[in-house]
Amino acid sequence: MDKITGTGNDSLPLQQSTSLDPAAATQAWLESVPKYKREKSDAYFKGGYWLILWNYLVVAGISILLLSSRISARLRDFAERLTRYKTLQAACYTVPYLLFAFVLSFPLNVYEHFIREHQYGLATQSFPAWFREQLIGLGITLIGGTIFLIVLYAVFRRAPKTWWVWGTGVAVVFSFVSLFIAPVFIEPLFNTYKPLTKPEISEPILVMARANQIPVKQVFEVDASRQTTRVSANVSGILGTTRIALNDNLLKQCTVPEIRAVMAHEMGHYVLNHGAKLLTYLGISILIGFALTRILFDAAVGRLGARWEVRGIADPAGLPLLALIFCTLLFLATPLLNTVVRVTEREADAFGINTAREPDGMAAVALKLGVYRKLNPTPIEEFIFYDHPSGRARIRMAMDWKAANLPAGEDLKSESQNPKQTAE
Repeated sequence: MDKITGTGNDSLPLQQSTSLDPAAATQAWLESVPKYKREKSDAYFKGGYWLILWNYLVVAGISILLLSSRISARLRDFAERLTRYKTLQAACYTVPYLLFAFVLSFPLNVYEHFIREHQYGLATQSFPAWFREQLIGLGITLIGGTIFLIVLYAVFRRAPKTWWVWGTGVAVVFSFVSLFIAPVFIEPLFNTYKPLTKPEISEPILVMARANQIPVKQVFEVDASRQTTRVSANVSGILGTTRIALNDNLLKQCTVPEIRAVMAHEMGHYVLNHGAKLLTYLGISILIGFALTRILFDAAVGRLGARWEVRGIADPAGLPLLALIFCTLLFLATPLLNTVVRVTEREADAFGINTAREPDGMAAVALKLGVYRKLNPTPIEEFIFYDHPSGRARIRMAMDWKAANLPAGEDLKSESQNPKQTAE
């Protein structure tokens, strides 16, 4: 993508007019991307639509295979022969189950996250380095997944009728760990975090952080270019672990105004408590999903349980059925779940532009993100498939802000000189 340079709110000559037309300015930004680059990013993003379906079909296929072949029942029997303790039985079942799922889904994983990413120029890792990280991820999944399922199956045994309520609590707790703890303690297993040594970049970021009462004293740089060409940043952590981090691709590919726009957006997530809000929305979604799963699970076991040798909800052999039902519900709820996330992202965009005051920086970053997101989707596409606002929507917000907003500290003279109008 052609780099759009600039040091403030006058990056494009087309947009220096005091009477800015937001619609025309938005179109000018979109047209600044060469046609072949738009077609490439469109193809990449639209290919992701199919991957949503293929990932669902792989999970469903693995679940049906484990049930219909009675492999799941044999794994359960194996666990029962190893130990008479129910907790250990759940663990002994979970580990081979997760390994089995990893192996069967690995071909799609390789295509989606290695081959395809290299085809579109978004990945930088060799296969051995990529595979090593997959093994690290597998180890984390085995530990975290086993602990989660041990606790969940304890709930199943103790509350076979109301497990969907208590199970929601368990899922929310583990989701909390994933959202707030993992970014600080798990991500360093894959990348190196070091203090950013460029004060011309870190100081403006820290100024914005202090202005918004974000308790940090330094900015960290992440060596994400080891894996990808994508730009990224985050503000994560709680209770003394809060950390501002941006990846080295952002430093290499973006100007200071663009970096400020990105970091202000990420601060918006923190200041607006989006982590807690998303956790709440997730808890509600899980509660509804578990309630429906309970009904569908009982109906399926009543009809096919004998054939699958699944005894009931507390039987680990029924885990593939739980996975099949829940992933089906998640697949069907894709538009709703994407909308929930997209709304919070739009709120962070609004916070970011008012904090950084860099509309052209925000628009330029939207184009950079357009390398792997379709910039100008149809409304239906955006509703169903986008968990972030489209590039077009983000640029339009920036241009609306630029057309309407006054510089910081400028008096509204027309209002101050007309008290009656103000009173109205």
